Amino acid sequence: QGQLVESVGGLVQPGGSLRLSCAFSEFTLDYDAMGWFPQAPAREREGVSCFSSSDNQTVYADSVKGRFTISRDNVKNTVVLQMNSLKPEDTAVYYCATPKKKYWTVYVPCRLEDYDLWGQGTQDTVSS
Repeated sequence: QGQLVESVGGLVQPGGSLRLSCAFSEFTLDYDAMGWFPQAPAREREGVSCFSSSDNQTVYADSVKGRFTISRDNVKNTVVLQMNSLKPEDTAVYYCATPKKKYWTVYVPCRLEDYDLWGQGTQDTVSS
């Protein structure tokens, strides 16, 4: 069992929605920041949605603002990425990740170099 486990992705038509979840393990439960990093073919992995519980702040890449929402469910110990109005360019393997430090203040980590623990990734395809 991995320390971060993503839900299974899927295939959706443009304009549709997908909901991804990432389950914490006992080893990652007390991290207060987490992010989602899609990696499209021949492209670098990039942070698109990240949050920090300590400051209750979220960060979104310009490409997903207004369409994606990241949230944490402390009852189910999961982090959810709700993706709406999906576009073909959103097609990627989506990874959830926890950062190198457990606790952050002021700054919400969302750069690739801030993170060092990754889930297994889940393929999401947006196509008609």
